[in-house]
Amino acid sequence: MNRVQNLRVRPDLLYQASGWSTLVTDVRGRIAGDGAQGYYFRNTRLLHLETITVDGDEPVPFSTANIGAHAQLSYAEIGDREAVPVTTAYLLVERFLGEGLRTRLRLVSYAGRELRLLLRVRVAADFADTAEAQSGRRRQRADVATQWNADRDELLLRYLHEGLDRAVAVRVETTAPVRWEAGSFTVDVTLAPRSEATVELVCEPVFDGERFAAPPAGYRETATTAGRARQRLAAEMTRLAASAPDVTAAWHTAVADLAALPLGEPPGPAAPIAGLPAYQEIFGRDTMTASWQAMLAGPTMLADSLRLAAAHLGRRVDNWRDEEPGKPLHQGRHGPLSVLGDNPFDAYYGDWSTGPDFLIFLAQYFAWTGDLDLVRELMPAARRVLTWIERYGDPDRDGFLEYASRSRAGLRNQGWKDSDSAVVDHAGRLVDTPLATSELQAYWYAALRHAAVLFAATGHPRASLGLLTRAAALRRRFQRAYWMPDEGCYAMALGPDKRQVRSVNSNDGQLLACGIVPARLAPTVARRLFAPDMFSGWGVRTLSSAHPAYNPFSYHRGSVWPVEAGTIGLGLARYGCRDELHRLAEATFSAAALFDGHRLPEVFGGLPRTGDHPYPGVYPDACSPQAWSASAPIALVQALLTLRPAASAGMVLVDPHLPPWLSQLRLEGVRIGRHTFDLAVRRRRGGRTSIGTRGDAVRVVRAPTRQALTARRHR
Repeated sequence: MNRVQNLRVRPDLLYQASGWSTLVTDVRGRIAGDGAQGYYFRNTRLLHLETITVDGDEPVPFSTANIGAHAQLSYAEIGDREAVPVTTAYLLVERFLGEGLRTRLRLVSYAGRELRLLLRVRVAADFADTAEAQSGRRRQRADVATQWNADRDELLLRYLHEGLDRAVAVRVETTAPVRWEAGSFTVDVTLAPRSEATVELVCEPVFDGERFAAPPAGYRETATTAGRARQRLAAEMTRLAASAPDVTAAWHTAVADLAALPLGEPPGPAAPIAGLPAYQEIFGRDTMTASWQAMLAGPTMLADSLRLAAAHLGRRVDNWRDEEPGKPLHQGRHGPLSVLGDNPFDAYYGDWSTGPDFLIFLAQYFAWTGDLDLVRELMPAARRVLTWIERYGDPDRDGFLEYASRSRAGLRNQGWKDSDSAVVDHAGRLVDTPLATSELQAYWYAALRHAAVLFAATGHPRASLGLLTRAAALRRRFQRAYWMPDEGCYAMALGPDKRQVRSVNSNDGQLLACGIVPARLAPTVARRLFAPDMFSGWGVRTLSSAHPAYNPFSYHRGSVWPVEAGTIGLGLARYGCRDELHRLAEATFSAAALFDGHRLPEVFGGLPRTGDHPYPGVYPDACSPQAWSASAPIALVQALLTLRPAASAGMVLVDPHLPPWLSQLRLEGVRIGRHTFDLAVRRRRGGRTSIGTRGDAVRVVRAPTRQALTARRHR
């Protein structure tokens, strides 16, 4: 099969992010007024058009590239580069993103005589919500007033919507005279022979009377909250070298993307956004999941994600926002549609997985770090989350978590598969709510067990024992209600009638990761996940290809999500399902190799890996980078090592089994508690592995998991 390389998601766009700011340009670096292009702040598009002309003509960039996460550089030609004598000049368009946007226009002459050039820059703002810009459909609109301040060479574009106080100031900084005429900034530029001149366009948001400064020009990121978080993450990330180049490349891109995505939102500035260009916001579930899957690369993201989640727990019963006391925030954004009440996403709580996840991931953070101080700090929040689940998570008191939105604009589905059409019955029909999806029960089971660890660690052994007892009972109930022996897997959900929704889907991989599957059944479940209708060759499909509702390019009905590969991989490692783990790892790293920079997108197609389909296609509106796709390669490396941290005991448990295509792995700077060490694993003849360590005195103990020992007898 011919090798496909350098696929790009949204191939007509380039984008950068810094904190709450996003820049989306065409591939030549222009803001041409098309589609989602523009400069955004707090989910509001402040510039949707920027036209640059020199002597009446638009210089078309011939080379454009992003520089790091916050900058971009384009080169455009003015004149004839082959002319003799030389009369050529070049326009360099340099963009620097912080809270505001600074665009530096450098006119560079290589001519032997003086050049006089007329530079014009036309700008326009539409104040569209990110969702409106992405979809192309406006639901809120108002006039935009312009006010020119000649003393400051500054234009103020103010949105005249009665419900919003939003504006953007666009200032020109240059030594030459500046005019505002015919809707454009106009600058007469004189270039001496072989010289250059600079004109800077400074865009600064003005929201609710507060002005946000643009960064200075420079490719070294300035010390904003988001910038400092990026620098800290970049310095912390574990380094990897592998004998398989695709593994090394995917890891390097993953840690670079995660280090570039922090939102900079107190009290957890290093917590990442979900993805670009669509999900620059607080996104509780995605943020915590990505940070947990990436713990092998470093702990700061998860610590800050937990702090951010704890700071935004629900306080009241609010049907519009699907809010209840103690319920963690699902999404928090600042776009006009949310502020105006068109949707509830300024503070929306409609997700059932974020609560259990908070408890699981806080205990996982403790396992990796032994940081009892943070656990004690966040235990009040953990208690509130636990109380929310117990009071509101199971409305009919049947022993299972079930969701139903109360908001007329809320999400229909509130498990991890949250698209409206995600949950379908065996005939392909949408299933009404309330729904008790299988993965939510597994999360609740794992949350009870992990919360027991937290209570024990903070001196409450009786409460800990009670949680373990409840977890065991839930596991028994779950097995009776969800197991489908004829399919060798679990029902997708229980519907409103408490009957099984008998659709074969990827949730079973999450059940393995949570440990709710009896070890004797784990090999059967793993084999079903890797049957041809479920495993595409690039990953595990969200829904069986044999299902009547299967669509390889739907969001959750047959597509492949890299984030699931990370979680499923950890589940396979838990039960010692090595053959399936190796197939999944090979598929995921091979999929990464298809994409530009080995960057896994948010979601790609579920088409089979055959000669008729050299690559699986990409979901049309996928984000890339996506935080929890970036974390998936890190989780898969952890799974291949079967690495389990025990920081409070000063040790780490491993049981590495490398596939034939991966003979060596070396990790530098692994953190377990206060220890930092290097770990090297080599595959020997016959598949056996050797382990070597260097660094701080952490004990590395080779041991299989308890579930793997039991499952081995049932393969």
